[in-house]
Amino acid sequence: MEEALEPSQESSSDGADPAPVQSEVEALAAERDRALAEKEEAHDRLLRKQAEFDNYRKRMARERDEIVQFAAMEIIRSLLPVLDDFERALKAPAEGEGEEYRKGVEMIYKRLYDSLVQAGLTPIESAGKKFDPHLHQAVDTVKGDYEDHTIVEEYQRGYEFKGRLLRPAMVKVGVRE
Repeated sequence: MEEALEPSQESSSDGADPAPVQSEVEALAAERDRALAEKEEAHDRLLRKQAEFDNYRKRMARERDEIVQFAAMEIIRSLLPVLDDFERALKAPAEGEGEEYRKGVEMIYKRLYDSLVQAGLTPIESAGKKFDPHLHQAVDTVKGDYEDHTIVEEYQRGYEFKGRLLRPAMVKVGVRE
């Protein structure tokens, strides 16, 4: 006794129901899209980390260079009093046997000065210039027939090191009466 199957009860072996297959395809597509989104997010994070590391490396190199430059600046700053002493010694009058001694001191001064200039030291020109509070330190003023705020005398030379003020010049400033 075989019973006839109605069309709704037929086996799904030859005409499979498309609904389960369609939902499976949609689930796989959604999983693929999620995986692609995760991949893009991971790639974006990787690029950001690489950029951060590159910026870090550049910042460390810049800071290392600044530290080296600052250390050199401090060494040169500590040598400025020696340079000042040489300049004062060379201003003193020398007679007789002192002239030979003066020439030796002058040679030592010149060698030291040239080495410091080669390292990046630059003297600040002051005499006859306008007073600039960023470069000069006024320690005295004098009234007279001067152009207002003109430097009349330099007591101690000022210096810059690689474009940065190392020491301001100590000056006397003339003011108009």
